[in-house]
Amino acid sequence: MRRAIRDCVFVIFIFGITSTIGWGQASQPLSEAQRQTFEREMAELNILRPYLGADQLIFLKGLTWALKYDRDFTPADVALLEKSIQRAHERHSLQPDEVCPWGTRRGKLVLGYRSKVDDSVQPYGLIVPKSYDPVKTIRLDVVLHGSTRPVGISELKFIARFDEGDGENPSPPDQPFIELHPLGRVENCYRWAGETDVFEAIDDVCERYNIDRNRIVLRGMSMGASGTWHLGLKYPARFAALGPYCGYVDTHKFSETPLANFVKVGPLPEHQELGLHMLDSIDYAANAGVVPAIACMGEKDVFFQAHVLMGEAMQREGLTMTNLISPGTGHVIDPVTHAEQMRRIAEHVAAAPRRPSELRFVTWTLKYHRCHWLEVLGLDQHYARAEISAKLLDDTLVIDEPRNINQFAIQCRRLPATPKKVRIAKSEFAFPQNFAPDERHVTCTRHGDQWRLEDGDGEIQTTRKRPGLQGPIDDAFTSPFLCVRGTGKPWNPAAQTYAEASLRRFADEWHHYFRGELPIKDDTAVTDEDVMTRNLILFGDPSSNSWIAKVLPHLPLTWSSESLKFGGGEYSSTSHIPALIAPNPLTSTFPEKHYVVLNSGHTFREAELAKLNYLLYPRWGDWAVLQIPSDQKSSEPLTEKVIRAGYFDEQWQFKK
Repeated sequence: MRRAIRDCVFVIFIFGITSTIGWGQASQPLSEAQRQTFEREMAELNILRPYLGADQLIFLKGLTWALKYDRDFTPADVALLEKSIQRAHERHSLQPDEVCPWGTRRGKLVLGYRSKVDDSVQPYGLIVPKSYDPVKTIRLDVVLHGSTRPVGISELKFIARFDEGDGENPSPPDQPFIELHPLGRVENCYRWAGETDVFEAIDDVCERYNIDRNRIVLRGMSMGASGTWHLGLKYPARFAALGPYCGYVDTHKFSETPLANFVKVGPLPEHQELGLHMLDSIDYAANAGVVPAIACMGEKDVFFQAHVLMGEAMQREGLTMTNLISPGTGHVIDPVTHAEQMRRIAEHVAAAPRRPSELRFVTWTLKYHRCHWLEVLGLDQHYARAEISAKLLDDTLVIDEPRNINQFAIQCRRLPATPKKVRIAKSEFAFPQNFAPDERHVTCTRHGDQWRLEDGDGEIQTTRKRPGLQGPIDDAFTSPFLCVRGTGKPWNPAAQTYAEASLRRFADEWHHYFRGELPIKDDTAVTDEDVMTRNLILFGDPSSNSWIAKVLPHLPLTWSSESLKFGGGEYSSTSHIPALIAPNPLTSTFPEKHYVVLNSGHTFREAELAKLNYLLYPRWGDWAVLQIPSDQKSSEPLTEKVIRAGYFDEQWQFKK
């Protein structure tokens, strides 16, 4: 019996959101009549699109992707398409003043939200327990799904796991928490927009239900466990406990797993090796001292070495890793081991201090910069280990000499008590006692070998890398962005052909793999609001794209119709084009700062997106010089040669 249970769990978690219905059934194209019927139904639903919310649009969105990207369907797939049409009509028929029935449902249900990244509709699954009382706060468990090949019908198969209708459930589960299952945009190991998806889904649930944000648990199996390590150790203050079950923690060692479809990642160019420090969760093992992790692994799991590596990393940090090993099992969830994991997680959640008096935080980038009441604001060097340790002793906040950090903030209202003094290494200061309502932090800045304590923001350098504006290029697509195509006459036709083809490629890859419409406008249609609220992704040259001409004087390059001077080199503009990310100089006076990107979408491409999620690491860093063919045809596959690539320094300038 136990073996049968394990086999069942294997199907659910290893293949993640892939449905088992229809296995062994032959796939074939839809008949012309079937396709016409689906398209007619979808056309009717699309008429209502402007009046519908995300909860109502998730079925239509899933149908759209399934019919666009999938050619062959099993009978079970066809039944799922038909059911999705039915469910779309059921939710779309709701009257404007009618209370949605799924809002009070207990048990499984599927909901959706509009992503701020690209305004796409993204679904998520929810399991609400029978005992949920809106008056009382409740724990939230965020459960990340396993790996699955991204196909057109991915959304609908994911939705089918949680959609049991919108009526009353006679037997909802009895558990002391709500379960949230984010889609994570299908298959990226919860990186990039998939990372944003997890936190946007959490925020959406917190708006609908009375969630205790101090009792959010993150857990998952396989790719979900890798996502748990990734997000949990980089955002340790966001979660009360972590529950990774069989998940990889690095790129190089994991790529050596002896599986036929795996691609070994050997030694990489220096800038790509540096970029791995942004992704590999093993580098953040020290943060398990902030958020407890109860890991599990099958004794015979082919990925067993991953947790061995994490255990060794924790040991080097002076920590002991809890790793429950399931005897005799492979890459599956063992119910007995999982039950023990959940028991221990519950103990940690109950005992977790809401405002810890001692912190030790490690990061390698300002993308991951905050831990409870400490916030790292400036690094000496990105993608090198940065560490800060602090503890509240009586009336003194004691901070060891920070490593690779030149500025940080103390979030005063998050401290368990207000100290009278703060000691940074050997320097001691009186701690400010009176704060105006809008003053929430004290900034500590290193000048030479001396630290200074300043109320509020202090002397924050606006021209340097800082949280939210630290790169690399791929980071621009984790927050609201807008692609801008040039409509003017280009200097060089070859460069314009490349830029237009690059934008089309990005649009295709974003739609297919990140499950949304790429936001695009002509340069003549961009508004002041666009500039103030989004990262601008500019395609073309200073002659074809008016926005490139506006930002060019503030960027570290010289670009004319004849030559491109970039990174200490000079190149012909007829056969070279720059790609880069930098703070948008046009938003320097606005409270919210944003990026500007030239001539690039993601620096990894369909070859990686369609293959294995651990391959989705930055290929170019902050900038690249691209050699382009002089005779590129718009109908041909896009090609370019990377001449040079790398990272800017902490002042957004080329490293000497």
